[in-house]
Amino acid sequence: MNYGVGYDRRSSLPINTIIKFVPQQEAWIVERMGRFNRVLEPGLAILIPVLDQIKYVKSLKEVAIDIPTQRAITQDNVTLEIDGVLYYRVIDPYKASYGVEDHEYAVTQLAQTTMRAEIGQMTLDRTLAERTQLNENIVRAINMAAMDWGIRCLRYEIRDVNPPENVLAAMHQQVSAERRKRAEILESEGQRQAAINVAEGRRQAVILESEAEKTQQINQATGESEAILLRAAATSRSIDLISTAIGQSPHGRDAVALSVAEKYVEQFGRIAKESTTLVLPRDAGDVAKVVGEAMAVFGTVSKNSKGGWGGGAKE
Repeated sequence: MNYGVGYDRRSSLPINTIIKFVPQQEAWIVERMGRFNRVLEPGLAILIPVLDQIKYVKSLKEVAIDIPTQRAITQDNVTLEIDGVLYYRVIDPYKASYGVEDHEYAVTQLAQTTMRAEIGQMTLDRTLAERTQLNENIVRAINMAAMDWGIRCLRYEIRDVNPPENVLAAMHQQVSAERRKRAEILESEGQRQAAINVAEGRRQAVILESEAEKTQQINQATGESEAILLRAAATSRSIDLISTAIGQSPHGRDAVALSVAEKYVEQFGRIAKESTTLVLPRDAGDVAKVVGEAMAVFGTVSKNSKGGWGGGAKE
């Protein structure tokens, strides 16, 4: 009687012995007289020779299988060549043994047909852009169909999506055109912003220039006003001084007459220098008469003024 543990080289199944040690992450299906008896879990197991037989050995580890390259037609009639990787795990050894003949082959075929069906509902652009969503849809569809096989699909990853050469060329042209479009848009935006900046600068310059001119005019007007006031004050002061001096001096009127005669002669001399044509009164040469008329006006004004010049000088 053999109490060891071994595997039959011909069938890759453990040799039927009394004592068995089931490895971790494996499930052994035992049949008694050709009928399912139990599932051996990891650890020690005892079988009845001749009656009990280990029919299937299922691995409970996560398994990755390659999905061969296949062709699929998108919703916009583009033929794609797609391959992927499927990750699954046996969760019910009984169903995986008796629910399907070859669960790995079955899940591979199911992944291919599901992928073709999902791609047929999507356009090329969505297939390339929404690969994550496509993977999730495939996993969901596989799990719904593989529920009776004791298998759960953990994830599905599309590795390569190969469109036809003419579609690739069109996609490259589209990308180039899109990049040129973005470059032209950016360039036009830059030119527009530059024009706006120049116009804004000109507007600010005009505003600042007008403000400066306004300030200059205000300052100039203020200066002129102050100058006029100062000149008027000086003139008033000088007149007061002159009137006071004339009123207090016994020869004040003679001094005024002399000053009027000097101004008269000075103005005629200036006119003679600036113009070759002179329009003169008939008695322009009689300076004494002109001075006498001026003094008569001066006397009338002094009499009408308040207080006069302190009595003035007698003729």
